[in-house]
Amino acid sequence: MHDILSAVWLGIVEGLTEFLPVSSTGHLIITGNLLNVTGPKADTFEVVIQLGAILAVVVLYWERFLALIKPRQDMRFSGMRGLWLLFLTSLPASIAGLLFHGAIKEHLFTPVTVGLALGVGALYILYVEGRTSRNGERGTYSTLDDITPALALGIGLFQCLALWPGFSRSAATIMGAMLLGARRSLAAEYSFIAAVPIMFAATGYDLLKNYALFTADDMLFLSVGFAVSFVAAWAAVKTFITLVGRITFRPFAWYRLALAPVVLYFWY
Repeated sequence: MHDILSAVWLGIVEGLTEFLPVSSTGHLIITGNLLNVTGPKADTFEVVIQLGAILAVVVLYWERFLALIKPRQDMRFSGMRGLWLLFLTSLPASIAGLLFHGAIKEHLFTPVTVGLALGVGALYILYVEGRTSRNGERGTYSTLDDITPALALGIGLFQCLALWPGFSRSAATIMGAMLLGARRSLAAEYSFIAAVPIMFAATGYDLLKNYALFTADDMLFLSVGFAVSFVAAWAAVKTFITLVGRITFRPFAWYRLALAPVVLYFWY
C-alpha cells in the first residue's frame, strides 16, 4: 500500500488530534497529501487507525468501562445507568449519521466546507470560553457521577455538529457540555468516554463496507498505523487531562483559525 514510515506519521497525527478540539480530519488531509497517501484505501486506513485511538481511551478509563459491565455501588455512572447515559449521548449523531451519511460524504468533504468548519468551530470555542470567563466556572456538574439523562442527551445533540467534517467531535462535545453546565474537566473526560461508542459504530460501519479493498500485503501497514495511533492517543489524552484544569481552550481556537487556510491550500 504505502511505506511503513507513512503509517507511523499518520498514526501519530491521528492519535494526537482525535481527542483534542482541533479536528483530526483537517490534520489527516494535510498529512495525507504531504505523504501522497490518498484515495479510497487511504480513507479506510484512517478508519483503522481511529480504532487504535479508541482503544487508548478504553485502556485509560478501563475501570469506568468495566463498571458499565459490572456495576459498582460507589459509581453512579456504571451498570445500566451508565450505559443508558452513553446511549442517550450517542443516539442523536448515530441517527443523523445513518440518515445523512451519503450526503455528508458527497457534499461536506470539500476544502471550503472543512475550512469553514475549522473556523466556525474556533469561534464556537471562543464564545464558550468567553461566556465561561464572564460567568466564572461554576458548573452544576463536576464528575461523571453527576451526569443526568438530560445532560447526556444534550451533549449528544451538540455532538451532531461533529458530522460536519472539520468541526471536531471533541470540540462539539466539550463546548456543548460546558454550555449545559459541566465543569471544564468533566466536559473533557466525558467527551473521551462518550467518543467510544459513537466512533466504534462509525468506524465499524466503514470497515464493513470497505474491508475488501485491502490485501494481505496491506496488513503490516494497517497494524503499524493502528499501534502508533494507540500510543499517540494514550499520550495525548493523559497530557490533555493533566492540563485541562490549568488552561482554557482558547489556544486551540487560534490554532484552528490558522489551520483553516492551510487545509484549503493542501486540498486544492
